[in-house]
Amino acid sequence: MRCAVMWSGGKDSALAADRARRNGAEIACLVNFYDEATGRVRFHATRTELIAAQADAMAVPLVQRGTAWHRFDGAFGDTLDELVRDGIDGIVFGDIHLADVRAWYETRVRAAGLTHVEPLWGEDPGELLAEFVATGGRAVVTCCESEKLDDSWLGRVIDERFVGEIAALPIDPCGENGEYHSFAFAGPLFTRPVPYALGERRSDGRFVQLDLVSGRC
Repeated sequence: MRCAVMWSGGKDSALAADRARRNGAEIACLVNFYDEATGRVRFHATRTELIAAQADAMAVPLVQRGTAWHRFDGAFGDTLDELVRDGIDGIVFGDIHLADVRAWYETRVRAAGLTHVEPLWGEDPGELLAEFVATGGRAVVTCCESEKLDDSWLGRVIDERFVGEIAALPIDPCGENGEYHSFAFAGPLFTRPVPYALGERRSDGRFVQLDLVSGRC
């Protein structure tokens, strides 16, 4: 099956794509949506050029679309139609247990005639995080929900130590409820690490975010 991957740039997208590939899917492209006003992935706060650097390091084509949140439904539908015309069979998602999120996407994907693929669905988040790290995956935390994680977690690399420390907190270890977001920079999907540098921090009161810029790992 030729699959696109719904790509946020984070660890769950990376693990889902890796699992799909191990299960025999061809990763034909990454599909990334970003906020056209900021040039960043919503919530993750990742710059579009760093998403492009991920795709380049994976040697996979990138389908990147800028849109406003209120126009996302239409932009998503138009992109699905383009994928069908390009011979894509299905789309891989990194959802774990948010049923309403899955249902929203699945309804539209199936209506477009594509297969909806969820390699991580229903599994234990802590075990998925450990698998991401054990397979060589590495990511850096770019956003935290302030009431659940303070800004000391920003810039932390998701590695063996992170897995143990996040498990001790009363949150979803994968951040599935929005507790944190990440940028994957190494792992089995990548032919080389994606270089980045830590930039400025900012807060809107609810979320604290870390800007990543191109640089050296």
